[in-house]
Amino acid sequence: MSLSCQEARVDVLKGTGFLPRIDLFAGCAVMACAVGLTTSATAQDLQDRPVAPPTGDPIAGAPPAADDQVQFAAGALEYDSEGDIVTAKGDVRMIRQGQRLRADQVVWNRKTGKVVATGDIAVTNPQGDIAYGDRIDLTDTLKDGVVDNMLVVLEQGGRLAAAKGTRSEDGTVTLETAAYTPCAVETSKGCPKEPSWKITAIKVTYRPDRQRVYYAGGRLDLFGLPALPLPRFSHPVGGSSDSGLLSPQFSYSRVNGLELATPYFIKLAPNRGLTLTPHIYSSVLPMAEADYSQLSERGAFRLHGYVTESRRSDDLNTVDPTDTEMALRGYIDGVARYQFTPEWSASGSLRLATDRTFLRRYDISRDDRLRNTATLQRIGTDSYFAISGWAVQTLRVNDRQGLQPIALPEIDYRRRFADPLLGGRIQLQVNSLALTRTDGQDTQRAFASLQWDVRRLTNWGQEVTFTAFARGDAYNTNDTLSTAVVTYRGTEGFQGRAIGALAADVKWPFVGSFLGGTQRLTPRVQLVAAPRIKNLSIPNEDSRAVDLDDTNLFALNRFPGYDRFEDSSRATYGAEYALDLPGFSLDTVFGQSYRLSTRATILPDGTGLSDRFSDYTGRTEARFRDFVSIVHRYRLDKDSFRVRRNEVDATVGSRSTYALVGYLKLNRDIDQTEDLRDREEVRVGGRVQIARFWSVFGSAIVDLTNRDEDVLSLADGFDPIRHRLGVQYEDDCIRLGVTWRRDYRQIGDARKGNNFLLTLALTNLGR
Repeated sequence: MSLSCQEARVDVLKGTGFLPRIDLFAGCAVMACAVGLTTSATAQDLQDRPVAPPTGDPIAGAPPAADDQVQFAAGALEYDSEGDIVTAKGDVRMIRQGQRLRADQVVWNRKTGKVVATGDIAVTNPQGDIAYGDRIDLTDTLKDGVVDNMLVVLEQGGRLAAAKGTRSEDGTVTLETAAYTPCAVETSKGCPKEPSWKITAIKVTYRPDRQRVYYAGGRLDLFGLPALPLPRFSHPVGGSSDSGLLSPQFSYSRVNGLELATPYFIKLAPNRGLTLTPHIYSSVLPMAEADYSQLSERGAFRLHGYVTESRRSDDLNTVDPTDTEMALRGYIDGVARYQFTPEWSASGSLRLATDRTFLRRYDISRDDRLRNTATLQRIGTDSYFAISGWAVQTLRVNDRQGLQPIALPEIDYRRRFADPLLGGRIQLQVNSLALTRTDGQDTQRAFASLQWDVRRLTNWGQEVTFTAFARGDAYNTNDTLSTAVVTYRGTEGFQGRAIGALAADVKWPFVGSFLGGTQRLTPRVQLVAAPRIKNLSIPNEDSRAVDLDDTNLFALNRFPGYDRFEDSSRATYGAEYALDLPGFSLDTVFGQSYRLSTRATILPDGTGLSDRFSDYTGRTEARFRDFVSIVHRYRLDKDSFRVRRNEVDATVGSRSTYALVGYLKLNRDIDQTEDLRDREEVRVGGRVQIARFWSVFGSAIVDLTNRDEDVLSLADGFDPIRHRLGVQYEDDCIRLGVTWRRDYRQIGDARKGNNFLLTLALTNLGR
């Protein structure tokens, strides 16, 4: 017999059955869903189903339900009192203990507790996983059952499909002749598409408690084509991680031959992991790689290392050295940072290699210096304190390791406070440093300084900044004769130095409208007065690479570091210009300085600062939306206007298609100072998206220096250093690419030649 919605509700409430209380709410308004795409019910159908999943919202009008109660709503309801069978039709919704079901029709046998749902079924568990099917046999707990034409959409990403699947009460889903993919199965326009990759298997089991999928008799399909069979294996879903193999890497190099790297990740704990990677080569012995990382509430650290045995030579100047020998070789790289309180923290890094060519030969790094550091610091609102140390390992040809400094410790304290008398801000700095070399000059340094700054605005709109600076230094040095450059040595033994300077800096900005935007012109003049300072008797460790540019044009001291201070009074003048239009901006600065005193300067020739009039220097930066960015830095000779420094960095394009160009030319006419050598090089790179997911990329570095520019250079005016060219496919769940790189420089056993790399990375599968 057929009853109305209200009659069925009253009748069921009066009856007795498996559950102590059952509330049936027939909201007789049926929801309509416009579905633009339907697919046929086929085995391993990974496409979306034409039904919206049930939401977690309570059923409208339903009173709060106990844990053992089932609430549901339907467009129509029939109740067979003799068989104690309830049949709900028309957009049926059922909720119990976080388990939610939606179907066209649900037949519930209250005597047996069996629930049969048919027609556009969607079941959601408390974790958010959604199971779709054409027919599902459930118990009245809604937790377990058998589903025909099953599709499971996982909350953590990915989907499983099979002709038939079983869902256990603990949430485990077992599928026969099934498929899994984390890829999109629709185009951006909503049309069905084959996933980029999927795994088909005889049996697939999903364990939501472990967030893991297990396979038996699996096979990997790429772009709809069967690729390779897979043994019994498993992998995590979503953002979780677990022990297992990661994506392998394939490459070829002239020195090592074919290479296969198969990383294996070991999950030691939720916050600790170890990755072991054997590297198998066709031409040399294997290499072992290990990577350990750990995260805690206060910080994290990571330790990475390589070890192998291969032939190497200490002769790095011969193209094909013959005195090679088998040696144990390796590299270790570590980094750590811990935050103990909001103010106190500690950090450090470790980088050590057994020899100078290991990193290049095995394509690990192109760095020519490895820096090791350790720092304990406190950063307050108005103070800074740090104890640091560092050591450098050189990988450069003909650099002596014994001349590399070891700094331990460096102690630096700074504090800012307001001036109670004249206003402004005062900064106190106290610093000490000990530099030690195993085969070179040793230096100890300590200083204390005070700097006072006050900023005022005049009635005419000028911004005036007054600065007073004072510092006292104490130095001790020995073994000065081991330093090749005489001006870097200083005087042996203890030396003291007093530094003082006064400065006034005036800016006068003029702002107005222009072409629908704003423009700003700011003339600027700075006066600095400093007495003769005892410079050359002090060793120069950190102020060697001096060069006039836009960043230090108006600096109180144009030398970097602390060991040299510019002791000449001078006037610096220039202007800044800024233009801001809709979608376009332009910033430029240009200036020059004039030394007021006639005494000789300690600034080397070629820096642009050695004569009374300095060279002209400037920077121009132009941006057009997010499509074009150009930065140009330059220095012009004050007499001949020859370009002494010319540096251009340009980026044109979008994220998918772009070009990068970098050009640097240093023409300073210096050949006697090691840190001021001339150089000319060009760097190019780019990527072109040739299809939605396909792109071609490349880069190159070319040394344009010749012996006319730098007598120490071995380049011939066009000397490629290395280039790279590749093609890549990348969508939402796969990255596949081939890269060709060629190195043109040979150092010892790190030979020049071609290298090829094959990249394959799959979402949720070894990645």
